[in-house]
Amino acid sequence: MLGVDEIEIVVAHQERATLRVGDVFLKVDTDQTRTDVEVAAMALAPVPTPEVLWRKPPVLALAALPGTALGRLGEPSAASPAAWAAAGAAARALHDAPLPPWPGPCLDDLASALDAECSWLLTHEVLPRDLITRNRRIAEDALRPWTPVFTHGDLQVAHVFVDGDEISGVIDWSEAGRGDALFDLAVLTLGYEERLADVAAGYGSDADVDMDVIRAWWSLRSLTAVRWLVEHGFDPSAPGCEVDVLRARMRGT
Repeated sequence: MLGVDEIEIVVAHQERATLRVGDVFLKVDTDQTRTDVEVAAMALAPVPTPEVLWRKPPVLALAALPGTALGRLGEPSAASPAAWAAAGAAARALHDAPLPPWPGPCLDDLASALDAECSWLLTHEVLPRDLITRNRRIAEDALRPWTPVFTHGDLQVAHVFVDGDEISGVIDWSEAGRGDALFDLAVLTLGYEERLADVAAGYGSDADVDMDVIRAWWSLRSLTAVRWLVEHGFDPSAPGCEVDVLRARMRGT
């Protein structure tokens, strides 16, 4: 920590903030339940995770990971096909691990969230009606029974770090729990459909990667994220982000 020239604000909104101070990340969270889940999940996960340096609620201190993020939503990924395949292999290792002792989202809650968010989008005319209704129809294919596995719950590209072609660590485990394996794969490839083949190759079985369900999760994830993003100061309409993901479904791609 000596000789630190500046503090970097990684992300900050009303609920959480993450600061980087030298080689240490300080996570401040108003909900200690999320931090409890994060610490417990990292201890159980069979993939590389940041070292927990100390915890003094509401602050969690984590060591920085080597390498760089697999990508940033809305930006091209510079990672190699091998690195994307390694991300798929890491997801497979996690999904094959014993279930965590706490539950995950249930179908009824997900269906209610989809109803509520689509209603809000329509009422506030945030997106065109046909864009919402088309994607909602697609999203409903994700709402089917699944065999629960140990999921990260927010396996976006910014949370997967690579060093060359290897996974150096996975961060932000506060949404981890029992869930649908295809949800993790969908979040990982959201906005990067062209990388799905590499992820599937690393995951190890094309039979386990149902493209229709992954497309459904792309739509559901995007529809249910727009309001939160807007209310927390992010732009889901930025190129390559959630609204573009929804538009791609209108083109049938």
